[in-house]
Amino acid sequence: MAAVRLCRCRCRALLSRPAGALRARRGLAAGPEMHFGFQTVTEEERREKIYQVFENVAKKYDVMNDSMTLGIHRVWKDILVHKMNPCPGTLLLDVAGGTGDIAFRFINYVRSVRQRQLQRKLKHHQNLSWQEIFESYQKDEFNSLGNSQVVVCDINREMLEVGKQKAQHLGYSEGLSWVLGNAEELPFDDDKFDVYTIAFGIRNVTRIDLALQEAYRVLKPGGRFLCLEFSHVSNPLLSRLYDLYSFQVIPVLGEVIAGDWRSYQYLVESIRQFPPQEELKAMIEDAGFFKVDYENLNFGIVAIHSGFKL
Repeated sequence: MAAVRLCRCRCRALLSRPAGALRARRGLAAGPEMHFGFQTVTEEERREKIYQVFENVAKKYDVMNDSMTLGIHRVWKDILVHKMNPCPGTLLLDVAGGTGDIAFRFINYVRSVRQRQLQRKLKHHQNLSWQEIFESYQKDEFNSLGNSQVVVCDINREMLEVGKQKAQHLGYSEGLSWVLGNAEELPFDDDKFDVYTIAFGIRNVTRIDLALQEAYRVLKPGGRFLCLEFSHVSNPLLSRLYDLYSFQVIPVLGEVIAGDWRSYQYLVESIRQFPPQEELKAMIEDAGFFKVDYENLNFGIVAIHSGFKL
């Protein structure tokens, strides 16, 4: 009887506890613990907080990028596209590319390659009449991208809206589309794209392993994965100066320019929590990619990781 009474007491005690306490005790609904900057949060909390960060900063995102990096981010993105070296006919998926920086560079690059191809073609037709040359030029000029396309996919609607407005203002429309989607569950068929890029986005993905698996899935055999991301500085002196600038200056810029200290404090903290170059390389290999390597830019402030689906 004493054992029965003890059991009943324990059951009443458990039932009287808040549901959240029971879930936390069992480790169920709360989900695995993750980092949001230096905070420890659940997976769902991290996803919601990151979405809110980019919703808050979307309208000032490009201005802040210029301010934080003194404009160097433009050079890094140029290097990424030159490393890609796309040719006319390339189908690119740019994930977390909401404001369109990589997409616009891709279009400019392919147009330039296409123009050079057209000029070389015309040189080989010296014996054609003016009318034939004109008609040939008009036909090729009409398709200035050579059937290339770039799909910009972002989970944040506000970021996509900013990108669409920029595209309209700058005159980009041909070969460009915008898709609302999650990097961890992409709304595309298998083996669809020639190249997958993600620039300053993978650090903000809740499950990096799932995002890498999705990247592998949607790439065609022979397709290329390219990731541009803040990384870990190799020079100790530069690392200390970089930390000083990051923690003392960037959040202040966020407050002054975007009116948002906390979002930029998170962005700085998230860089420090992100896996170093070799660890990210191993994660990309674990997702199935081959010939994985990386290139450090500016002593490792950022790195470009590359891999192939073979």
